[in-house]
Amino acid sequence: MSGIQGIVYLILAACLLPYVFANLAKAFGGFKLTDNQNPRGFLANTTGLAARANAVQQNSFESLPLFIASVLLAEYMVIPQFMIMMLGIAYIVLRILYGICYLANWSSLRSVVWALSMVCPIWLLISVIRLSS
Repeated sequence: MSGIQGIVYLILAACLLPYVFANLAKAFGGFKLTDNQNPRGFLANTTGLAARANAVQQNSFESLPLFIASVLLAEYMVIPQFMIMMLGIAYIVLRILYGICYLANWSSLRSVVWALSMVCPIWLLISVIRLSS
């Protein structure tokens, strides 16, 4: 996979990931069709595993703008495709691992994995800055 197609797949995967965790939160919390009247209220009242899955969902949405901006800027500034793909895939894998750590309630490891996931888009942005200087 090369060129813009790979970039689109990276962005699509990153954009869908929060919904995976949202659905897990609903499943773990016992979401029923009647809860669809107020799904945010339902999720806000969950505890344990469901609440942790909801927190992963929220954090995944929070980190998404930085990732999308960094990938698009890197592509626009013609950062080597290999580097964009490597850091993009690493970000997605680390975000999945972050979610697993959160669900397992491994708070220290979760923080380390979160920091590593944030290094990926920041590294891309620093590469853009260096190229444009």
